[in-house]
Order: sequence, then C-alpha cells, then structure tokens
Amino acid sequence: MRQYLCILTLVLALFSGCAQQQAPPQAGVDRGSIQVYFSPKGGATEAVVRELNGARRAVRVQAYSFTSQPIAKALLEAKKRGVDVEIVVDKSQRNERYTEADFTANQGIPTFVDDGHAIAHNKIILIDGETILTGSFNFTKAAEERNAENLLVIKGFPDMVRHYEQNYALHRAHSEAYRGRAEQAMTDEEEEPVSGRGRQSGRRR
Repeated sequence: MRQYLCILTLVLALFSGCAQQQAPPQAGVDRGSIQVYFSPKGGATEAVVRELNGARRAVRVQAYSFTSQPIAKALLEAKKRGVDVEIVVDKSQRNERYTEADFTANQGIPTFVDDGHAIAHNKIILIDGETILTGSFNFTKAAEERNAENLLVIKGFPDMVRHYEQNYALHRAHSEAYRGRAEQAMTDEEEEPVSGRGRQSGRRR
C-alpha cells in the first residue's frame, strides 16, 4: 500500500510539472498588457480615473461625448499636479445641453473642438507616452450606467502609442479652442449694447 502511494505521488508530481511547463507565460507590463472592461457598471469609469490618477507627465484626450464628472475631476487633479493635459472633443459638444468641456475649459485645461470631420468619434486617452485607453466607451455617465460598451487599457506597446500620439497631433492641428459656455455667455452680454430689456445675467443658452 505504501509503495502504491509513493508511485501515485510521483506520477502526480510529474504531471503537475509537465502542466506547468506547457502553460503559456502570463504577459506582464514589460511585455505588454491589455485589460478589458465592459459596461454597464463594469468598472470602466473607475479604470479611467485610476489611470488618470497615476499620470505623471502628459495626458491627451479625444472624446466624442463628455459628461462624466469623475473623469473631468480626475483630469483637473492631474493638471493641478503639473501634468500637461489637453482635450479634443467633437463639435457636437458646442451645442450639447450639458458637457464637461465647459468645466475643463473654464478650469484652464486646454480644450479644443475637432470640427474637421462629420463626426470626431474617437474615444481615446493617452497617458505619459505609455498607456492607451480606447474602445466604444464614451466618457459619459450613460456609458457607465446604461449603455453596453467596452474599454481597453493597453500598456507596454510603445510603437502603438506613437501611432496614437501622431493621430492625436493630426487632429489637434486642425482643431480650434473650445470656449466654455459660461465664459461665452458673459462675453456676449458684455459686448451686447444695453438697450430696452436686456438678457438676465447668468442666463445659459
């Protein structure tokens, strides 16, 4: 009986060793890694905020729709840490009832409008020349809570990052500065002649 147990133990040990040798190595950050998140309520917004909180040098954002307060606040916090932050949004944000582009522009974050296309449909964040966040996931509350979306967090692929950075620069070059609508309304009121019944102060259009 003891001999049988010894043989069984040896066989199991050999099988375990073979299985470990055949298992593919897990890709670490040094070899490149990709994390995937799905919505609704799959942690995509949390992942974006976490990556932004770790930014040290530069953040570049291309957004189609932009209503996520947590993401906007994380961008502002990055700016306060001295990170170079820029945002390019679709031209639809000029007329949206609510957009965080107003917040970022009025907080001094360089925010631009890409109106060189029918739709600037990119959803991309580039961080420190090392990390790419992209997918169908819009940077919005609806994308996090109601829509079926996906987000990829890609690290360790420097050639891919360079392609994305070149693409960002291309779109940034033909974009124009976004003027936060609170600032726009104030400027218009100051320039409008005061005659008859003027607009009420602070009215949003």
